[in-house]
Amino acid sequence: MARSQARSKRKYTGKKYKHFRKKRKRELERPRINTEIGPEKKKRQRIMGGNFKLKLFATQFINVTDSSTNKTQKVRILRFEENQASKDLTRRHILSKGAIVETELGNAKITSRPGQHGILNGVLV
Repeated sequence: MARSQARSKRKYTGKKYKHFRKKRKRELERPRINTEIGPEKKKRQRIMGGNFKLKLFATQFINVTDSSTNKTQKVRILRFEENQASKDLTRRHILSKGAIVETELGNAKITSRPGQHGILNGVLV
């Protein structure tokens, strides 16, 4: 069965909404991109309207901004620290927005969405 981004079949109370149509192709959901630390791997994907998204599957570098000096540098990721979004993402070392990684400059928090933007940006913590 296909994953869908359509409205839920149930209300917050548990009651069912009235069924009025089938699923539509435009409501299909794509598989999640679980970005990891490793050799760079990207994919360009066409989306609705003829536009493109860059999917980042793996990378070893991050653009880190130091907020005190307002300078940005491309540095190597040394190791994964934590992902506050989920215990499962922390266990699997998945890089998503809000994840914390250790870099050559210190700990950095990821501010970009690597599965959507195709790049890792972060700020020093």
